[in-house]
Amino acid sequence: MRAACGAAVQYTARMKRVIAIANQKGGVGKTTTAVNLAASLAATRRRVLLMDLDPQGNATMGSGIDKSQLRRSACEVLLGECELAAALVSVEQGGFTLLPANQDLTAAEVRLLTLPIGRETKLRHALQPRRDAFDVILIDCPPALNMLTVNALVAADSVLIPMQCEYYALEGLTALLDTVEQIRVAANPQLSVEGVLRTMFDPRNNLANEVSNQLTTHFGDKVFRTVIPRNIRLAEAPSFGRPALFHDRESRGALAYLALAGEMIRREDEAFAVRAREALERDAAFAAAKNAVTAATPETAGASGSGGADSAAAGANGADGEPHAGHEPPATVTTETEIGEDQRR
Repeated sequence: MRAACGAAVQYTARMKRVIAIANQKGGVGKTTTAVNLAASLAATRRRVLLMDLDPQGNATMGSGIDKSQLRRSACEVLLGECELAAALVSVEQGGFTLLPANQDLTAAEVRLLTLPIGRETKLRHALQPRRDAFDVILIDCPPALNMLTVNALVAADSVLIPMQCEYYALEGLTALLDTVEQIRVAANPQLSVEGVLRTMFDPRNNLANEVSNQLTTHFGDKVFRTVIPRNIRLAEAPSFGRPALFHDRESRGALAYLALAGEMIRREDEAFAVRAREALERDAAFAAAKNAVTAATPETAGASGSGGADSAAAGANGADGEPHAGHEPPATVTTETEIGEDQRR
């Protein structure tokens, strides 16, 4: 637990993750998930940064920031024209920090495409100096597998995939997973799938239930148990420039994103416990091996001691081979060679 500049607020730290929220299909709830998950994680006393990487700037507007009045944005950060810290703004009705964006990001993408090398790592390098300042960093990606999305995936530790339970969404999921695998091989070996989130779910729809069952069958634990329902409060909250948690905290949508934040934290705690258990097992194995070596040491020492006694006995004679005073001379031993010489004589 850490106090924030002496204030009463304390932050809980452990996650330390960069999560890209991506799906090249539009209208699946990426921005809604980004804004509301950021607010929900901030409500659990974690320092959260939301990075808007969509030229439409919907996450910026949904956080209550006017995208037309930005002095600095994600565009300048990607192009290296300003530091990340200089472009960040605080979201009062949300409790998180935002890197805003607007249509200038389109020009930034065009300029990135003209770079001969390093264009896919621009965001990772820009984020590095401030990465430890936040517990969770969420990146809202555009609805396309373009250079902006590639930058997000290269900078991220994992990718969270929101999707509707529809046929076309399944096709889009396959394409996105292929892209994730390519990024993992080419530029970011640590990239993993955080999970698949079912959004705008209507349990009365037979197709939605069927697709949901297929997702669970194919992806198992990677599918979040939390399901985001269709909810009017979620839909209208962006028009007020605030997350659903600050618009109507008792709404089903707000509670669903709180549940999602709790599920992500539990998963992180479980993974941490597994790593701690593995570390204890390694320590126990090392200690057992050390004890085995220690137990074998007296036998070696005993063998060395008998050899030392022989040396001490040999050292009881003087340099000329005669025994020292006070020592009995050793008994004479007749060898087979001497016997043979006596017989020849």
